[in-house]
Amino acid sequence: MNINCEKNNKVYICGKIVSPAVFSHEVFGEGFYEFFVEVKRLSGQADILPVTISERLMGEDMKEGDTLCALGQFRSYNKLENGKSRLMLTVFVREVLSSQPSKNPNSIVLSGYICKPPVYRTTPFNREIADLLIAVNRSYNKSDYIPAIAWGRNARFVSNLEVGDKVALSGRIQSREYQKKQPDESFVTMTAYEVSVSKLAAFDEYSDFDIDAEFDLYSLSSHREEHGDKL
Repeated sequence: MNINCEKNNKVYICGKIVSPAVFSHEVFGEGFYEFFVEVKRLSGQADILPVTISERLMGEDMKEGDTLCALGQFRSYNKLENGKSRLMLTVFVREVLSSQPSKNPNSIVLSGYICKPPVYRTTPFNREIADLLIAVNRSYNKSDYIPAIAWGRNARFVSNLEVGDKVALSGRIQSREYQKKQPDESFVTMTAYEVSVSKLAAFDEYSDFDIDAEFDLYSLSSHREEHGDKL
């Protein structure tokens, strides 16, 4: 694959920590913690997003009520619940920022492969929607499986894509609650996480596609010059 795996999955979030940090797991002696961050939308509503962060990056100012601005990746993993495997999603923090370099507090850029046939539908108000699942390659021969939702003309475009097609997209990560029916006929409230697509493109070869030129995730040039940060 002729693309830097660090470039095909980039996230920027900035919001308020709304839950205590809970130990998640350990890799080669390095501990990782999880908590939730509330990220405001322009509409005034908010997305409550799961975050995973290394103990190396955690500071005393990362407690409930504090603000976190960070760069990272949107990652997936499988978790066994009641004997069934469930796809879990989290914002994996790779760098904590000391200031907010962008007015948009929730941005994501992805590139990968369509790995399930897209599902196109219309709402009762004739709004066009398409669901897609994207396999995004990661280092060490791993992949993240990221659900996304497109609207309007993007939805019509997605409906013509096939499994294996290469796509790149930008948008925001959103949280959405839904009711899931249980075997005893009761319902429980669940939360789904997905990418709400604002811009999308299909292409043939990674060598012919410059994701940074096509999708401007956030403006960090002045921030890096001032603070010396590296992505």
